Amino acid sequence: MATWSPTASTVAAPARRPRAKPAPAPRRRAAAQKRTLRAPIFWIVVLGILLAGVVALNVGVLRLNMSLDKLDRERTQLRAENAALQSQLSSAAAAPRLQARAAKLGYVPASAQDTSYVHLTGR
Repeated sequence: MATWSPTASTVAAPARRPRAKPAPAPRRRAAAQKRTLRAPIFWIVVLGILLAGVVALNVGVLRLNMSLDKLDRERTQLRAENAALQSQLSSAAAAPRLQARAAKLGYVPASAQDTSYVHLTGR
C-alpha cells in the first residue's frame, strides 16, 4: 500500500522529450484536409455517373427488346394470315370446285375432238 510522504513533493518531474518532427502548420493541415475530403467526393461523383450510364444503357436495351418482341408478334401474326390466305387460294383453285361453279354458270367441258392447237410462227 502506498503512503504519502512530505518529500514526494520535492521530487522534480521528469523532463519532456523533444519531439522528433515539428507539428505542421495549421494552413498545411487545412489544405491536406480539404484534399482528403475532395477525393472521396470525386469518386462518389464518378461512380454515380457510371451507375447512371449503366442504368441508361439497361433502359435502352429494355426498349429495344420490347420493340423486337412487338415485331416478333407481328411477324407471327402475318405468317398465320399468309397461311390462311394460301389455304383459301388453294381451295378456291381446286378443280372440282371450279368444275361445279362452271356447271352452275352453264359451261360444259370441251370434247377432245373440238380441241385444237394454234401454232405461232416467228418464234
